[in-house]
Amino acid sequence: MNSSRLLISRQSRRCLFDRASQSSAPVSRSAAQRIVTRPSPSNKSSTAAAAFSSAQPAAAAAAATAVLLSTAFLYTSRNDLSQCSVTPQLGAEPTMLSPATEPKTGILFPRLCNGMTFVGCGVRVKYGFVKVYAVGTYMDPLAMSVIKDQEKPQLQKALLDPNYPRTIRIVMNRSLSIEKYTAAIIEALEPRMKGQDLDSLEEFKKLNPPVDLIEGAEMEMTVRGDTLLYKNAVGGIGQIRSGVFTSALCDVFYGAEAVSPGHLEDVLKGVKKL
Repeated sequence: MNSSRLLISRQSRRCLFDRASQSSAPVSRSAAQRIVTRPSPSNKSSTAAAAFSSAQPAAAAAAATAVLLSTAFLYTSRNDLSQCSVTPQLGAEPTMLSPATEPKTGILFPRLCNGMTFVGCGVRVKYGFVKVYAVGTYMDPLAMSVIKDQEKPQLQKALLDPNYPRTIRIVMNRSLSIEKYTAAIIEALEPRMKGQDLDSLEEFKKLNPPVDLIEGAEMEMTVRGDTLLYKNAVGGIGQIRSGVFTSALCDVFYGAEAVSPGHLEDVLKGVKKL
């Protein structure tokens, strides 16, 4: 034969693909030339093939690369693709956390609030039968992980400590004037503050705009040490810096004379499940 021929058999293609699959190292130029170019037995043809290979090294390498890519595409199986992919199946059911229901009012509490986890709820009853509002507590699971397995007295002591972050979420079960709402909160706080830092009570009044509360209105009180972050019924956010105030607020909802005993009991049970 007067000229060399570039022969790429199916066996050569598979061999090249197998080598690429088993090793991440790239095929060298010399290896590519050996696989792609098979000169004829004739000395003249061998000389011509060698001259062609030496004169056209870039072309030979490019041809080998093209063979590698096309063969990989043709012979890659479905199993190979599945092993490389970590994408979840389309249409999979999302995992949703259903809200908790306060049983006496039917008011719903989401499982998460301000980055904290729901642990319990209850109802505030006035005059023995008026269900004024539902109240729920959200705690920081990481902060409570140290003490959640302790006995009830130790857990209640921790709930009285404002250094354990929590959000107290209040949802109105009936309409109420803003004056009566703030007066009830202050009435519960003042005796627990024992004459200290009473100016913070006036600050609390100012955090509530002069808009009456309707059924379903929500307020959030997030306690972190000596700081209260308060979200009022219209979405306004304010802050009070007073350790006396936050300690008294914790006693209102988690103390021996908590305004909602059912809420306290539910929280003590829920903390253990964090």
